[in-house]
Amino acid sequence: MSEKLQKVLAQAGLGSRREMEQWIQDGRVKVNGEVAKLGDRVEPTDRIEVDGRPLRQDAPVPKQVIMYYKPVGEVCSRQDDANRPLVFDHLPKLASGRWISVGRLDVNTSGLLLFTTDGELANRLMHPSYQIERQYAVRVLGEVDDEMLQRLTEGVELEDGPARFDEVVRLSEGAANEWFRVTLREGRKREVRRLWESQGLKVSRLIRIRFGPVTLPRGLHRGGILPLSAADTAALYRLVGLTPPSEPRAPNRSAGRGARAGARTRGGGKRSPNGGERGRGARRAR
Repeated sequence: MSEKLQKVLAQAGLGSRREMEQWIQDGRVKVNGEVAKLGDRVEPTDRIEVDGRPLRQDAPVPKQVIMYYKPVGEVCSRQDDANRPLVFDHLPKLASGRWISVGRLDVNTSGLLLFTTDGELANRLMHPSYQIERQYAVRVLGEVDDEMLQRLTEGVELEDGPARFDEVVRLSEGAANEWFRVTLREGRKREVRRLWESQGLKVSRLIRIRFGPVTLPRGLHRGGILPLSAADTAALYRLVGLTPPSEPRAPNRSAGRGARAGARTRGGGKRSPNGGERGRGARRAR
């Protein structure tokens, strides 16, 4: 039975479907000696080459998912013209396949970032149709009143269309910099920052603390890596309509910086408010 070429490449752990579509358009993929085109379908007997190297369709890549506590200053890319540190530099080495980032965080944002070797899982988790919740702890510079919070939850117009928070919870009050916990179901570029900026406010710190059912653990410090538990891995797969791996295998964490849970990399420091901190008198806007 034939399948779309980009799906076969994603299942081989080379990247998300969207990334594989770009590879095909760039002419990096051949099928039976011919440069592939977007929309091509392949059979298990077809000979596939990526960048001149053959792809074995009968060698499935173990499906793995890890979380990484991204520090401020790292770039969610495999290369950077400014030679800034990359998140991929610190991930465990793989015997086959490669790590695929589930979405991105901008260079000035820290917190939870998921990586997987399963291109189909990555594609679905990033696809807007699945409406996956993202939750952030955000420190805002300026006075925030209830009218602003109401507008942010009802919706405001940004340059790329309407946007809103599903929920805003005030974690602190009375200081020049107030902490909030916000939840939304989109991953547009700098969306959290732009929403606050629409109210004349500036975000001074932003930390992603949850993606879908996966929460950033208190014991994981900046730069730390942790394999997802079997329960969290299964929850992610089911969330997007996929069958969970029967036996999720943990990656070889010894190859990555901060691979041990709770390891202090870059001086740990005091943690900021996160998803587990409700605080007395926390006020919620919907």
